[in-house]
Amino acid sequence: MTLPPYLFWDTDLSTLDFQEHARFVIQRVIQKGSINDWITIKRFYGLPLIKQEILQMRTLDTKTLHFFSVYFNIPKSKFRCYITQQSTPKHYSY
Repeated sequence: MTLPPYLFWDTDLSTLDFQEHARFVIQRVIQKGSINDWITIKRFYGLPLIKQEILQMRTLDTKTLHFFSVYFNIPKSKFRCYITQQSTPKHYSY
């Protein structure tokens, strides 16, 4: 699989195992990648694995969470990151 190195600026690409680190790779692509990167991981991992990994991610930004909730037709309350957000008190929003 070929993905742009800028997605993994903080990682030694020679040690990155795309199978073993699937959640990490998927999270980087869905939060910082392009549509072409999305197509690449969809072909490589398949939607069932991507869905499974996204549901277990501890952090997703709000827009990404909403998008995948609609994309996979899953309530936000089923996402681990949503449950974590709800249990973490927020500071004042200015």
